[in-house]
Amino acid sequence: MKKHEKHAKLIKPEIGFFGRNEIAFLGAPCGLIESLVDKIIENLPTGLNTIYVDADHGSNENEVFSKNIFQDKISHKSLGKKTISQFEQKFLLNDQDLVLVNGNHFEAKSQIVIIHSKKEASLKKRMGQLTDIKAVILDEGETEVYDWLEVSPEIPIFNVAEASKISAFISEQIKPAPLKVLILAGGKSTRMGSDKATLEYHGQPQYQFLYEIVETLGLEPYISCRDDQKNDFEGNIITDKFIGLGPYGAILSAFQYDPNSAWLVVACDMPLIKSKDIANLISSRNTFKFATACYNPATDFPDPLFTIWEPKIYQVLLNFLPLGYSCPRKVLINSCTEIINLAEPEILANVNTPTEKNDIEKYFS
Repeated sequence: MKKHEKHAKLIKPEIGFFGRNEIAFLGAPCGLIESLVDKIIENLPTGLNTIYVDADHGSNENEVFSKNIFQDKISHKSLGKKTISQFEQKFLLNDQDLVLVNGNHFEAKSQIVIIHSKKEASLKKRMGQLTDIKAVILDEGETEVYDWLEVSPEIPIFNVAEASKISAFISEQIKPAPLKVLILAGGKSTRMGSDKATLEYHGQPQYQFLYEIVETLGLEPYISCRDDQKNDFEGNIITDKFIGLGPYGAILSAFQYDPNSAWLVVACDMPLIKSKDIANLISSRNTFKFATACYNPATDFPDPLFTIWEPKIYQVLLNFLPLGYSCPRKVLINSCTEIINLAEPEILANVNTPTEKNDIEKYFS
């Protein structure tokens, strides 16, 4: 008998307890951890959104109140709430590139252990939290790692005074999300009178032209289309799961398919875009922003149909829907977006009608 599946199986984003990149510091008094984190954050790259997660402390540092303190050490903002669920804390910190955590109170998927003799017994009690030790820090006067602490020889050991070196090491742990390409081919082409994805500007159907140049760049292309079109195309296909939302729904469907990749979106009705233009957009990518988009002087706005959308924009896109918005351009305008100016902005020209097709063909003559 087939087992009943009550819920749809969704691919979960690779988020830990707080965010995609999180590191807990443990093995030392809370005051030392906070002081060290302050110095580390001062040396992190400009533009990296970093937050420190700690607990509210009483006069006794071992006394923990049920309040999380989300402290943005760069803009000096903090958020306190008596109870924050495991889901809320991920929503609240979605925009953060790096979450540093006081491991005396909270877990994180990666850890940096501080060797502080007065806290050895406390650290032993937290052995179950040491799931992915990234580095060890020796406090002043400490010279050796505990014998019982199993750390790989490859794991670096720093002195507590080496804040700049620790910052550089942590920065290296933050890897950009892998990049995939979404070729938008799901429009109904009502104004054109024929499928825009199959029009030929380069001696082959436009969707196929884009698919092949993406492959030559070493990227993985996917064709976005309606469910009733899926047999019309060859290659990787992502069908619309968010019906009736146009490109907005296509982008959401791509993130539902793979929420751990960034998606470079390119529309089939932009026939002037070539391999060099895609490469230029990739070279301008700012992974610390929600998206990297091209300014379109024809609309005076960033163009959402030739844009790199980072994984953290997925939640933002979903949040706009209950507010009654399904315009990807509006999301770009109201999010932290890297805007680039193109030397040849005419490549962003849309071709939606036979007249526009005739006008654009002068570029191919």
